Amino acid sequence: MTKIDTSRPENVLPTPSHTVGPFYGYALPFRGGEEIAPLGHPDTITVHGYVYDGEGRPLPDALLELWGPDPDGNLPTADGSMRRDPASGGFLGRNGVEFTGFGRIQTDADGHWYARTLRPGARGRSAPYISVCVFARGLLVHLFTRIYLPGDEAALAADPLLARLDAERRGTLIAAEESGGAYRFDIRLQGEGETVFLEFR
Repeated sequence: MTKIDTSRPENVLPTPSHTVGPFYGYALPFRGGEEIAPLGHPDTITVHGYVYDGEGRPLPDALLELWGPDPDGNLPTADGSMRRDPASGGFLGRNGVEFTGFGRIQTDADGHWYARTLRPGARGRSAPYISVCVFARGLLVHLFTRIYLPGDEAALAADPLLARLDAERRGTLIAAEESGGAYRFDIRLQGEGETVFLEFR
């Protein structure tokens, strides 16, 4: 057995990082995770964007979970986001009829993500929003944020969370409206324009 004198810096070898993964793409994504709205529903919108790291580079291996109420502001109680085949255990996908309000989306090779869901209705004193949970490399704990949709300035101005933020920070939580019922919402994990993240206690 060879002994190494570790008291001399030139004899100390670098060790591998203790961070393992991320393995989000292995078992967490499921077929149809981005297709939250029932097929052909008239209130369907598309929300999409990129996830960027602290240096402004898109992350090709981030994972997002989205939850949202229905257009009346009711929280869905239907099961079925991740239906499984009882014989094989494989994913069957959604039934295309029930709105579960939940989706799980992995960013693509360019760091882009999208989800088709129903436009959320307001709940309580809050303006309508979609809740988001972000999993990404370098994060030891997942991050929570919200996607507010533009269109009702009075509701946005009265929202308790948005009212506590200055205009620049507030803007990181409001999606940009595009044509055809689409909204752009980029998530910046650090640096200039960092998205506002929430801490629940």
